[in-house]
Amino acid sequence: MSIWKYANPKLFLQTSERVLPALWGLAFACLAIGLVWGFFLTPDAERFQSTVKIIYLHVPSALMAINAWIMMLVASVIWIVRRHHVSALAARAAAPVGAVMTLIALVTGAIWGQPMWGTWWAWDPRLTSFLILFLFYLGYIALWEAIDNPDTAADLTGVLCLVGSVFALLSRYAVNFWNQGLHQGASLSLDEKENVHDVFYFPLLVCIAGFVLLFIALVLYRTGTEIRARRIKALMARERAGA
Repeated sequence: MSIWKYANPKLFLQTSERVLPALWGLAFACLAIGLVWGFFLTPDAERFQSTVKIIYLHVPSALMAINAWIMMLVASVIWIVRRHHVSALAARAAAPVGAVMTLIALVTGAIWGQPMWGTWWAWDPRLTSFLILFLFYLGYIALWEAIDNPDTAADLTGVLCLVGSVFALLSRYAVNFWNQGLHQGASLSLDEKENVHDVFYFPLLVCIAGFVLLFIALVLYRTGTEIRARRIKALMARERAGA
């Protein structure tokens, strides 16, 4: 069966309702295991002491902040090309989740940066691009709310998503593009010299899995809510027209 069959709102709702309970359970299980393992069962790092444990929130949220925008980009392109309403509503549903992930990454980064760098904020390339990405999230959400016609809103937010993708990529690769800046390289890397030690690496992977599953569950849930809200508006408009 083609994946495009899930563009049917009814089938999408039926499928999401079946898989959501398992997704919620797996997400919370991974988060509970990963966070308890990471915060309470791992040692302090030689250079960073106990502050290293912020990575169990900071790294997964930063990864999801970027990947959420990429998911919105894919959904927006599908809308622009194929005009599937579910994809447009999925992009809309993902935006607040991505914005919260970006905010968590910014706040946890500031909490870590203050003792490590001596400042809560620095105009580092990666930090700055993340801040701009957060503003794009807010602009995307505001644009959806400002336009009454949902198709027009989907078109304009799709264009905004394309522009914002530049900053999503900059957020991911800023350290590679510019040598200057306080932010360290990637915590997850194929380079063994840059990668975190195994004692931190494995609980971090569990936390990342938890964040990914939580993001998917929230987007499916919110997309279902958006579909139902759209149906209610259509029914109310039909009743007003009949009256």
